[in-house]
Amino acid sequence: MRHFYLSMFLLLSGTALAQSPNDGIMMPQGQLCILGQYSNSKWEDYWQGETKRSNINLGSLTTQSAMLMGNYGITKNLNVMLGLPYVWTSASVSYITPQKGIQDLMVFLKYQAFEMEGLGGAFKLQATGGLSTPASNYTPDLLPFSIGLHSKTASLRAILNYTANFGLYVTAQGGHTWRSNTTLDHNSYIFNNELIYSDEMPVPNVFDYSARLGFIKPRYQAEVWYESFTGLSGDDIRYNEAPQASNKMAAAQAGVFAKYFVTKRLGIFAAVSQVLSGRNVGEALTWTAGATYFLDINKKGTEEVGKQD
Repeated sequence: MRHFYLSMFLLLSGTALAQSPNDGIMMPQGQLCILGQYSNSKWEDYWQGETKRSNINLGSLTTQSAMLMGNYGITKNLNVMLGLPYVWTSASVSYITPQKGIQDLMVFLKYQAFEMEGLGGAFKLQATGGLSTPASNYTPDLLPFSIGLHSKTASLRAILNYTANFGLYVTAQGGHTWRSNTTLDHNSYIFNNELIYSDEMPVPNVFDYSARLGFIKPRYQAEVWYESFTGLSGDDIRYNEAPQASNKMAAAQAGVFAKYFVTKRLGIFAAVSQVLSGRNVGEALTWTAGATYFLDINKKGTEEVGKQD
């Protein structure tokens, strides 16, 4: 089998989430944003190492996910986010049973460390730390049908944002994700062309960065973005074999995002992105649609809904 599954790292990208761990938006103190979204990612071609190949054994592979996420403003400068996705996979041509289930529980803290007025707007420096852990006993052994890598993670990232008073904004971020080893359903595997007798497989750590250019007002938001991630170690998919969690994954993608507030509290959004280049990943086209709803848990410090702060 010659195929590969695009890392579920992409679930955390700006393609999908409004007020996400890697953007420049902060929730006001005492306000809760509840997000629900659906994502669909499909590919036919993939990269085996750095060589692009046709996915003839599977046809078109589709990964779908439904995400529920909450973002709460503990203070003006400190937010907490909690998310849980349900993921399912399928292929147009395959004898392997597709996988489905609850994936990884994720929690993030975002802190705004610095803000300064200047150049007709505001500069902000933020930091985000996050943890994730598998929320079900899914297997990492059936890539590209597995719903994830079944690895615990910890991440840390820095975010720099400038927002002009008239609504234009620019955001740049970079982050590092540490991943634990994953446990296989068998007791041996090949890593870097060496036979390893163990059911514990290393999963590469990841570095990622992104840049966003957009426009935001109380009733709407639109942006274009570029995002890249790369595994910091790992091997390549072996010829005519299935991928595995130890593979070095890398991808660069670009996309657009738009959000509109139907009411002051209810917003709808949509996004689309395309993987432009990669290593051991599928050339995926992804689209996302969803809604957000804002609640005032503690009115003290609550600010205008949708404001870039």
